[in-house]
Amino acid sequence: QVQLVESGGGSVQAGGSLRLSCAASGDTSKMFFMAWFRQPPGKEREGVATLTTHGLTYYADSVKGRFTISRDTKNTVSLQMNDLKPEDSAMYYCATRRLNYIQQPLWPAQFDVWGQGTQVTVSS
Repeated sequence: QVQLVESGGGSVQAGGSLRLSCAASGDTSKMFFMAWFRQPPGKEREGVATLTTHGLTYYADSVKGRFTISRDTKNTVSLQMNDLKPEDSAMYYCATRRLNYIQQPLWPAQFDVWGQGTQVTVSS
């Protein structure tokens, strides 16, 4: 089994930046896709960014140009968030897919292992 632990959340003013980190442990041999999702209060979970083992990236339109997903080490993935907006406030989750194919890179149902989440709050 693989375990994911997020860190780096917090409170920031609009226009500020945060860097989220996701550390994986356990059986990390089949983390073919790594992704970040978010869930604002009362809303559905939505895809933010996905990174493949080949270095391909996918972003939600709402974060393109502001957020960057990257692999820092073999078992650590980060999400650099710049120019944050109040609408970015949400619980952010790291996830991985342990199959080497994917149809919807930003669809939560495509991912099978999840972290516990880290809260991001952006004030205006």
